[in-house]
Amino acid sequence: MQNNPDTLLIGLVSISDRASAGVYRDEGIPALEDWFGKAIHSPAWRVETRLIPDEQALIEKALTELVDQAGCHLVLTTGGTGPAERDVTPEATLAVAHKLMPGFGEQMRRISLEFVPTAILSRQVAVIRYRRAAGVPAAGCLIINLPGQPKSIRETLEGLKDKEGKQIVPGIFAAVPYCIDLIGGPYIETREDVIKAFRPKSAIRTNKNL
Repeated sequence: MQNNPDTLLIGLVSISDRASAGVYRDEGIPALEDWFGKAIHSPAWRVETRLIPDEQALIEKALTELVDQAGCHLVLTTGGTGPAERDVTPEATLAVAHKLMPGFGEQMRRISLEFVPTAILSRQVAVIRYRRAAGVPAAGCLIINLPGQPKSIRETLEGLKDKEGKQIVPGIFAAVPYCIDLIGGPYIETREDVIKAFRPKSAIRTNKNL
């Protein structure tokens, strides 16, 4: 299936032994789909989803397929980033990476530390993986490990605001649209009451059809 180059394709990967076995309902993917429905103003977007157990080989396979075959511009994972033995999402993410993006993990922990001191146990990472083909400029995909709980997912993406709605700590998604620009993806506009995307003035398009 040929993807529309103007459509934002998002991969959502929930990683949990018990949810993937049907022991309980996965909450990560529905929370993310709901958030994107509120946050994305344009372009058109769609998702590819995966619900898999905490197995490094399966996580690597899912991430590789979403980038190389499905053509995702952005992949978000939930779950498997703690210190337990079966928490291997960061290892799988790093294994498929071409570039590291450490600022995302740093900011996610900064946000979570506003709520719980155990945020320092989180090992979330973010990376770029490129799709390469002969004679075609490389296109990249941003892969980010998110927390597993819906409340934490929203806080991480949106950041922290005061009672008047003023931003106190920026959410990580503020930087995502410009990152997608830089790696060859579609131009993303957000609803500013949810999250305001930041771009340098030189990167802001006045005619979004260009």
